[in-house]
Amino acid sequence: MSKLASLNQHLELIKAKSPFYRRRLEAAGLSNLKLETVDDVSKLPLTSKNDLAAYNDEFLAVDSAMIRDIVTTSGTLGDPVTCYLTDSDLDRLATNEAGSYRIAGCDPSDTFQLLTTIDKRFMAGLAYFLGVRELGAKIIRSGPGALDLQWESIQKYEPTVLIAVPSFVPRLIRHAQKNGIDPNSTSVRKIICIGEPIRKDDLTPNHLAKAISQHWNVRLFSTYASTEMATAFTECEHGTGVHVQDDLIHVEVLDLNDQPVSNGEVGEVIATPLGVEGLPLMRYRTGDMCRLHSGPCPCGMPGPRLGPVIGRKQQMLKLKGTSIYPNAVTDLLERSTEVRSFILEATSNDFGLDELSITLALREGADIHQIEETVAEKLRVRPAFKIGTIEDINQRKFDENARKPKIFFDLRNS
Repeated sequence: MSKLASLNQHLELIKAKSPFYRRRLEAAGLSNLKLETVDDVSKLPLTSKNDLAAYNDEFLAVDSAMIRDIVTTSGTLGDPVTCYLTDSDLDRLATNEAGSYRIAGCDPSDTFQLLTTIDKRFMAGLAYFLGVRELGAKIIRSGPGALDLQWESIQKYEPTVLIAVPSFVPRLIRHAQKNGIDPNSTSVRKIICIGEPIRKDDLTPNHLAKAISQHWNVRLFSTYASTEMATAFTECEHGTGVHVQDDLIHVEVLDLNDQPVSNGEVGEVIATPLGVEGLPLMRYRTGDMCRLHSGPCPCGMPGPRLGPVIGRKQQMLKLKGTSIYPNAVTDLLERSTEVRSFILEATSNDFGLDELSITLALREGADIHQIEETVAEKLRVRPAFKIGTIEDINQRKFDENARKPKIFFDLRNS
């Protein structure tokens, strides 16, 4: 089916089955709209995270008896949103993830080890499992943490691919070194990195990726995904950005005026997942700011690609006239060998202007003034710095009920 036909089929679905979209399209006088070209999608209204949070169940497009799985978003930018999956949606999830694995050069001969949770209403863990099954490969569900179990599984079952949050991998390496295990002597050849970037905006490896590669001769693959999109993007071996599976999702990248950006420019990712039955979305604002790469990739796969998320649109800060994203600060601090841990806090001053405070736990002998100068030079603006203990910082950073560490605390609306 052509992209235009898929979009029109999707449009007819939400008109007929989604109470939210039926009301939204009627109010906009678009109930009878049929797309003549793919670009006609721009005539449709955008959907925000606030819409989805406020009217969550009005997006449901099936009878409750058809629901087979219930998942929720992580709630990074607000209250978690519920997504409902039917049998068809679970099949689509498997197809999407199997396609992602193939883009990364995986095949049925691979054995995967899943180092992330498959419970806690987490869609991604379920998707990774279903994708391996669809691919026809083997999987070891070792879950998060449990360093002894991870290495026991690697040595006993010989996985070729790990699926892991990249910041966990250095812990794996350190545990191996302490216990006389040489990671390079194992069967692992690839790590599919989830939830965190391993590339800088120019697509070169970031500090974390370099730190991993220094000790473990494995190929790292970037990914990008979200629960609402029910779709994952994965890079190929050429590392030219994560590939869009064009038959499963229509992607737009829009500037701050909601106009399409050109190749190489940064904008907000707008997603229309195709083939979703339970909770279909149209022109959904992800809030993620990415660089668009629309030129050809050496692998020959068609469709656009996206650079790593450089920040969340909602999290952008205006400090003394300079626009920055928390990720820019995070990247700087993670490179420092003097910083043990840190958190960022955004607040508003008495004039309603943004302020940024950075709390650091430093290694013995570290020079905080040098760190301040480095950050100020790179950002062209000087945040406020505070010293904290590793215990206090990590208590805020690592919530046992959260799926991933929280580094940025946005208190501007508090």
